[in-house]
Amino acid sequence: MFRISVITEGGSKITELCSRLSQNGFTCSTTCDGGEVVKEVLERSPDLVLVDVDDYSRARELSRMIKKERPLPVVALVNRERLDNVDRHLDIDDFVVKPCEAREIELRAKRLLRRANNADNNDLIRCGDLVMDLVKYEVSVDGKPIMLTFKEYELLKFLAGNKGRVFTREALLNRVWGYDYYGGDRTVDVHVRRLRSKIEDSTHTFIETVRNIGYRLRE
Repeated sequence: MFRISVITEGGSKITELCSRLSQNGFTCSTTCDGGEVVKEVLERSPDLVLVDVDDYSRARELSRMIKKERPLPVVALVNRERLDNVDRHLDIDDFVVKPCEAREIELRAKRLLRRANNADNNDLIRCGDLVMDLVKYEVSVDGKPIMLTFKEYELLKFLAGNKGRVFTREALLNRVWGYDYYGGDRTVDVHVRRLRSKIEDSTHTFIETVRNIGYRLRE
C-alpha cells in the first residue's frame, strides 16, 4: 500500500480527496503548511507528496526542501488560471489542475511510483566507486552519501541499469520523464550537468557524452 502525504492550506475538498484516495488503496495523510511542515511530512515516510498550496513560489520552495532531504516524487495541485506559471524545469515531477479528481491523481501517482520502483533484480547497482541502493533510494561515491533530486536519481538509475549503452536525449526523455512530458531535450543536458557536479570529481568520471548522439554510463 502506497503512502501519500498532502501539504495543504486546508479545506473540505482536500478532506474529500484524501477519503477517496484511501478508498482506492492509498494511505493518505494531511499536514497544514507552516512551521516544520517538511520535517513532519518526512517523518511519515511517504512514497509520494502532494502539494496543495495556492502560492506557486511556496509550492516550488516546498518541493525543493523535500527533495533536498529525500528523492521523493512531488505532485503539485495548481489552479487553472495559473497554468502559465507552471515551470516544467522545476523539481516538481507532475501537476494536476484543480478542481482535481481522485482518479486522475491515483493514475499519476501510480505512474510515478512504478517508475521509482522499477528496480533491477539486484538491490545494488555498482559502477566502480558509485553504488546505488535501490531499496533505500541511496547513492554513494567512494562510501560518501550523495543527495539527489527525484529526477536526478531516476536518470542515474536508468543509465546505471544500462551501463555502456548510448541513449539519445529523446530516448532519455521518453524513458525517464515519460512520453507525455512537454519539456525539450535540454532538460536532459541540465540534469546530466547537475548529476556530474554531484557524483564526479577529479578522480571519478561516470557519465560520458557521446558527441552528436547522447549519453552513457561507463562500464
